[in-house]
Amino acid sequence: MNKTLISGILIIFIVLSATFYVLSISLPAYQFFTLETGNVLMAGLTFVTWLIVKKQIKERPQAFIRGVYSATFLKMMVCMVAILAYVLVNRATLHKPSIFILFGIYIVYSVMETWLLSKLAREKNEADKKT
Repeated sequence: MNKTLISGILIIFIVLSATFYVLSISLPAYQFFTLETGNVLMAGLTFVTWLIVKKQIKERPQAFIRGVYSATFLKMMVCMVAILAYVLVNRATLHKPSIFILFGIYIVYSVMETWLLSKLAREKNEADKKT
């Protein structure tokens, strides 16, 4: 399962990075640095929150829902604070479609993390039933 998470994060990270690079080349209004920073931030948070929830599942399987909610809330708050900082720093040259792309990055990583965590919880549940 660890390989699945790491490979999933890397694949999504590479695909999004390539997309942002092509987007910034074809449409210069999209700032590659801003989009890539959001991508790095969400990939890192996904990995950290996955470790936290994985630890909770091992201790108490019922903690899965609480862990997923807290991980999603943590990522949403970090995303909103980062976007607020982006808006305050770049008020004069703000590019609104970039903000929507940043929230899209959040959604992509959240969906992937929730899918992998639910798969982990099912595997743990099945293993507990066998013992």
